[in-house]
Amino acid sequence: MRKKILLVTRPIAPPWDEASKNFAFYLAKNLVENDFYLLTNGYLPDLPSHIHQKAIYTSNKLTYMQRIRLLKLRHILRENFDVIHYMLTPSKLNSFSFKAFVKTKNAKTIQTVATLREDILKDKDFKSILFADLIITYSDYAKNKLNSIGFKNVKRVYPGIDLDIYKETSKDPEIQKIFGVTNDDFVVQYTGGEYKRLGAMEDITSLIVKYSSEFKKRKIVFFFPGRMKDEKDFAKKSEIKKKINAVGAESIVRYADEIQEKVNVCGQDWMSRVNNISNVILFPVKDMKGKFDIPLFVPEAMACKKPVIISDLPILAELSNGQNSVIIPRSNVDAFYRAIIDLYENPAKRQEIGKEARKFVEENFDIKKIAEIYQKIYEVL
Repeated sequence: MRKKILLVTRPIAPPWDEASKNFAFYLAKNLVENDFYLLTNGYLPDLPSHIHQKAIYTSNKLTYMQRIRLLKLRHILRENFDVIHYMLTPSKLNSFSFKAFVKTKNAKTIQTVATLREDILKDKDFKSILFADLIITYSDYAKNKLNSIGFKNVKRVYPGIDLDIYKETSKDPEIQKIFGVTNDDFVVQYTGGEYKRLGAMEDITSLIVKYSSEFKKRKIVFFFPGRMKDEKDFAKKSEIKKKINAVGAESIVRYADEIQEKVNVCGQDWMSRVNNISNVILFPVKDMKGKFDIPLFVPEAMACKKPVIISDLPILAELSNGQNSVIIPRSNVDAFYRAIIDLYENPAKRQEIGKEARKFVEENFDIKKIAEIYQKIYEVL
């Protein structure tokens, strides 16, 4: 039976640089057997006929005022949906709002838990904020945690990515020009994180400061994060810039947020094009506080056959099978340096890791396979 499904998300709108909204958009596009309703800022052109838009937002950022606008769902629910799928990370505030103001007797409900936020929530909090008929987690780690505190209605489904967009291609001269690099440069990219959170920027900065002469000699160029979340990010970036400039390493660093503000090419394939001018992708984080259990930046890079250097956090173990990436100990700058130089000096190794990475993503994150799983969920719910 064809069902009407409302996806409750942050604004679905360009630029396509945020994994959670990208996933919601790809999921809706791939499930043509149902009618999907997306929450947008303005209207997206050229969508297939099974996707309907509800332009409740006035900004692409999910600010406090935009969260207030979510209460407009009360009026939208009159359309008698079969399924309401909450794809915002559950919190005390949004769960209270949904339970108090966004009620419907007829629709089945799903809550996606992209991260448990154990740094700020306790077990008793999860019992309060998780209310849906089905809870979907992005990781086995989160599923096992919820099972251990009494939740039985939990299913793990990895988020999906569009492998027709994220794939290996030749280096794009336009993107190279935008970032100021050439084929002679060896590009090491960390654009999927933030300056303040996760702790990676401290180690990357220490790495560049300590080994700047070696990197300059080899024409190794670093791409820094592209999204600035708040003033703390701007302050951290300013602090880092001073350290980089103090050792004369500014020539080997590109600040992706400054670049993206100046260009108008941020289509759905933007990150794929950036990945494909890169040689190595970095995700050397110290913690995952506030980040999704499965940071899609990593499988997106893997899909482009790029070797990823990733830290040894237990929660990230689901992304590594021992052959598809390079694991380094957290906060070990020397090991970090050796991993980069090893990949720099061994193109065959980069290629082999990249092949294994693509295979891993095809098996676990292909949006077409993930959509089939969701289709079965929606059918039986």
